[in-house]
Amino acid sequence: MRFLRDASLSATVAGFVAVLVGFTSSVVIVFQAAASLGATSAQLTSWMWALGLGMGLTSAGLSLWYRQPVLTAWSTPGAALLVTAGAGRSMGEAVGAFMLCGLLIALAGATGAFRRAMDRIPQALAAALLAGVLARFAFDAFLSLRTEFTLVLCMLLAYLAGRRGWPRYAVPGVLAVGIAVAAWRGLLHLEGISWAPAMPVFTAPAFSLGGLVGIALPLFVVTMASQNLPGVAAQRAAGYDTPVSPVIAVTGLASLLLAPFGGFAFNLAAITAAICMGREAHEDPRRRYMAAVAAGGFYIAIGLLGGAVVGLIAAFPKELVLAVAGFALLGTIGSGLSVAMKDDASREAALITFLVTASGLSLFGVASAFWGVVAGGLALAVQHWRPAR
Repeated sequence: MRFLRDASLSATVAGFVAVLVGFTSSVVIVFQAAASLGATSAQLTSWMWALGLGMGLTSAGLSLWYRQPVLTAWSTPGAALLVTAGAGRSMGEAVGAFMLCGLLIALAGATGAFRRAMDRIPQALAAALLAGVLARFAFDAFLSLRTEFTLVLCMLLAYLAGRRGWPRYAVPGVLAVGIAVAAWRGLLHLEGISWAPAMPVFTAPAFSLGGLVGIALPLFVVTMASQNLPGVAAQRAAGYDTPVSPVIAVTGLASLLLAPFGGFAFNLAAITAAICMGREAHEDPRRRYMAAVAAGGFYIAIGLLGGAVVGLIAAFPKELVLAVAGFALLGTIGSGLSVAMKDDASREAALITFLVTASGLSLFGVASAFWGVVAGGLALAVQHWRPAR
């Protein structure tokens, strides 16, 4: 059976690291978004249930179907948007807006509109976009030396030794060393783990013009521009030709179905997907899809166990998470920059894309990934424009 033949320890660890990074980097924002809508503790647990199952089933299902790493995520900029946009709205009104947003995402995928927009982005700009999105994690990994020098230095040395001696298991080695050093220094906090299973709570949707304009449309725009755009760029930069339209449509349908339980918006992942698509997941690109399948399994566990898994992930020190993510992404960042800077004709435009994206610039509620493409496309147009004769 190919599934068992393609499974590997390195892919499983890559999937775990992707989930670890995805949750610890933004789960607090999701909590804040739910709180702004007046969510009860039961509804907050239901959000974890819906988000975990939604990400898990779509990641594992799509990856197994296409035999390519397809990792989905919740919309982090969408959650940040809800913190302010959700103020004063009822949970029912927000659920109605989530369903409308899911419908718009599904239509953008089913009609091929989003794929046609992505096809217009040159490869050099897409690679620079990916490198810029991931660069912040590498910066944070090395900046963590200021607060936990011993822990991060040991992890860095483990990474360097692993890349030379056993490249396929470099990231598992980094994670193992990080956990061992954190335990030795008393940085692991396991006391906050509660093993109560999560239970779904249904909230009836309420549709309104205010919810459409104030939540649904902005949530759709930031999810497509700040999440799905770099997500597709990550796939293409890694050499995968996964069909864009059906994948986007599936994430929209997942949002539509799980919205009444707290699944506010699902999309393609970029940062965590890069962990599953890099050489650290497996030397053979054809077997890296198992990393996304493993991540899907971990996401499903989070959904079913709810607070227990969230508490387990929160037990790791922040510096350990930042370091393992940054070091795991170094190879992907280097490959992206190599592709982006290869062609003289597009090098400067690609550099602008990288710098704007890496800067973290956010305008009008849209994150830097979108503005990086806009700036790079503008530079490319100006450099190569010729007046009509």
